[in-house]
Amino acid sequence: MISAKLTALLRGTVAAGGRITALTGAGISAESGIPTFRGAEGYWTVGSREYHPQEMATFGMFRRQPWEVWRWYLYRRGVCRRAEPNAGHRALVTLERALGERFLLITQNVDGLHLRAGNSPARTFQIHGNIDFMRCVSACTDETFPIPDGVWLAEKSSPLPAGIEDVLVCPRCGEVTRPHVLWFDEYYDEIHYRYQSSLYAASRTDLLLVVGTSGATNLPLQVAQSVGRRGGVIVDVNVQQNPFGDYAVDHGGFFVQARGGDVLPEIIAALVSGNQ
Repeated sequence: MISAKLTALLRGTVAAGGRITALTGAGISAESGIPTFRGAEGYWTVGSREYHPQEMATFGMFRRQPWEVWRWYLYRRGVCRRAEPNAGHRALVTLERALGERFLLITQNVDGLHLRAGNSPARTFQIHGNIDFMRCVSACTDETFPIPDGVWLAEKSSPLPAGIEDVLVCPRCGEVTRPHVLWFDEYYDEIHYRYQSSLYAASRTDLLLVVGTSGATNLPLQVAQSVGRRGGVIVDVNVQQNPFGDYAVDHGGFFVQARGGDVLPEIIAALVSGNQ
């Protein structure tokens, strides 16, 4: 499915010792059955009012209705926990194992599927957080804590489990916790979302492989622009035309119109063969 020209470039980049960064978004998770955040499944009804994701996913909403926000996230967590990694996720695991320190994965997805597929936490920057974790709302510590395995909702109409207020608490101070995710009214930082580390990685990237994201958030755009300005190659994989694809082509890269699960195994095979 990929062109001979792209295959040669992929092999040549790795053979020359180049560093590869993969940047993934909602598209790769959608192939595992996780609805995109801004799609119909993102809407949430409280009483008689329907809230948009941009309203629910805010610290302001959490301050007003913390347990309703938690109920929404526990439902979303249930959707994520029922999903399984797909061929695109597994291909990126193969690439990390082949390249080691020359590989980095930056993901906008909070579902944890990359880690469940086998990518290492050390080389996976979850720049929007991880829905399987929580942290103290009062920031008594910078630590994140795993949400217990069985704490998720199967249906949108499911009520919060009895006693949940005693489970979703900070083990350090006893204060209520919040989902470990980046909200719309918050900013990227280093300690929780690897902001500076992502930009540093971009400054050393020779080939940026973008999969399933349209570039609607700031940090991914900065990463792509950093690679493009330095003369690095950008390869964008997406089912539809998008700003990343246009930027890639404008800077001498490639746009591959396909699902990640369909084309990533071929792309990664070309990269791995260049490493042999």
